[in-house]
Amino acid sequence: MIKGIQAHGRYAAVTGGMSVNTYINHSSGNQGVGNVRYNTSTQNMEVYDGHNWIQLNSVYATVGLNGEAESLLDWASQKRDEERELEILAAKNPTISDLVEQKKTIDHKIKMMQILIKEDKIV
Repeated sequence: MIKGIQAHGRYAAVTGGMSVNTYINHSSGNQGVGNVRYNTSTQNMEVYDGHNWIQLNSVYATVGLNGEAESLLDWASQKRDEERELEILAAKNPTISDLVEQKKTIDHKIKMMQILIKEDKIV
């Protein structure tokens, strides 16, 4: 059983759950303390505390990605697929291959200009 879950970071989403003890204190000395059973009438797990059968909490937590993380992964997956398709086309067609090389050169020049502008070397 999970006693508690905490999300750390911008992209994790944790919902539900409850931080509770998942055991019974055995200090009472009673026979059967801590025994667990499934109650078919209530359809719940129960634990014996030495006097009573106590229903275990049936709350559960879910862990996933938040909407922004899912959107970023969808975007990255789409870009990867587009690049793969372009690579396949470039391998089959010399004109596409030449255009892809030109695009790489232009992208490199744009990146260089961005760096220079950020460093205030070009106005």
